[in-house]
Amino acid sequence: MLISPAYAQAGGAPGGDMFIQLMPLLLIFVVFWFFLIRPQQKKAKDHREMVSNVRRSDQVVTGGGIMGKVTKVIDENTVQVELAENVRVKVISSTLSDVLSKGAPVASGSGGKGDSKANGDGEAGSDTGAPTPKKSFFSFGSKK
Repeated sequence: MLISPAYAQAGGAPGGDMFIQLMPLLLIFVVFWFFLIRPQQKKAKDHREMVSNVRRSDQVVTGGGIMGKVTKVIDENTVQVELAENVRVKVISSTLSDVLSKGAPVASGSGGKGDSKANGDGEAGSDTGAPTPKKSFFSFGSKK
């Protein structure tokens, strides 16, 4: 005889074998969940929160790497960004990649998110009455 009789006796419960065969697949899924899927969902949630909290006078970076200052929140999907003096573009909010600095909070008596009646630097005025020099967008000095 060339075949050992022990192979013919290797029977057992088929259910136990199935669980052991699926165990590596389940382990791979758990590893993917904790190292790939869950962090990506958290990052997407943080981005949605950041975009929904964008306000006037926030300095932002678009997905294309363009830096600008939010001058007006048009609606929940669109903001107006000032790239340079008198150069304003409408940007879809979801394409904002980062908020560099938060602007001054909107005064309590103003109309809300899209209100653009306040002055451009976000300050209500100074105590001395003298006009404050405007700072450059890139903070290289004051404008004249």
